[in-house]
Amino acid sequence: MILSFFLFAGGILAQAPKKISDKKEARQKKVKEMIKQSEEGVLIYHKQSIFGVQGRTNGYGIFYELGQMKTNRRTNTYRIDFTEIKHPKEEKSNTDALFLGNPFIYAKQNYFYQLALGFGQQYILGQKGNKNGVAVSAIYNGGLILGLLRPYYIDVNDPAFTNGKTIKYSVADSAQFLGTGIIGGTGIGKGWNELSMKPGAFVKAALRFDYGRFNESVKALEAGISVEFFGSKIPIMVAQKEKNLYFQGYIALMFGRRK
Repeated sequence: MILSFFLFAGGILAQAPKKISDKKEARQKKVKEMIKQSEEGVLIYHKQSIFGVQGRTNGYGIFYELGQMKTNRRTNTYRIDFTEIKHPKEEKSNTDALFLGNPFIYAKQNYFYQLALGFGQQYILGQKGNKNGVAVSAIYNGGLILGLLRPYYIDVNDPAFTNGKTIKYSVADSAQFLGTGIIGGTGIGKGWNELSMKPGAFVKAALRFDYGRFNESVKALEAGISVEFFGSKIPIMVAQKEKNLYFQGYIALMFGRRK
C-alpha cells in the first residue's frame, strides 16, 4: 500500500511539469496570435480609454469614453459628454461707442450646456487589413442628459448709474436685450451660481474611422448624428422660438489608449 502511494504521488509529480509546460505553451501561442493579428491590423484589446473633442452643427463639446471589448467585433461603451448648444441666430456684436464695451451676443438670454451620460456599443464593420489601414466601426448609444441653463448678463446704459448697470434677462428688462443701449457683455464669470436644470434623454448613431498605426493607441475620427429631447422648452434667445427637441450632426477627433 505504501508502494502504491509513492507510485501515485510520483505520477502526479511527473504530470505537474507537463501541465505547467502546456499552460506556458498555450500562453505563448495566444501572445503570438495576438501579435500576428495586430500586425495584420486587427483591433484586439480588453479595454480602451478615449478622450475627444467634437464640433456640432449647433455647438461644440468634449467627452470621455471607456470601452470593454466583449467579442472580436463588439465593445460595450460608457461615455460622458459635456457640450454647449448655441442658437443658429447667435452673433457677436460690439457697441458703437468706440468699441469700449466687451463683445456681446445680441438678444441672448441663456447659455445652454449639456452633461450627458450614455451607454452603447461599438461594432467593428471592417478591420484595418494592415497597420496603415483604417478600421471602420458603427457606434450607437443612448442615455440621460442634464441640461444646464446659465443666465446671460449684459451691461446697459442707465441714467442712475455712471458706468451703466449689469442685468440678466427678465420680463421687465426684455426690451433692453433688444434695444440700442447695450454697452457690452460681462464675460464668462457671471451666472454660475444661478444654474437651472433641464433633464432630458438622447440617442446617437455614428461611424468611427480608426487610423492609428499601433494597436495600443487610439487615433480616430467619428462622424454621426444625435437626437436630444428635454422635458421642457429651452430659452436661449429673446423673441425666438423655444424648442425641446434638438437634432444635429457632429464630427469628433479622438485620442486614447488600449490594453
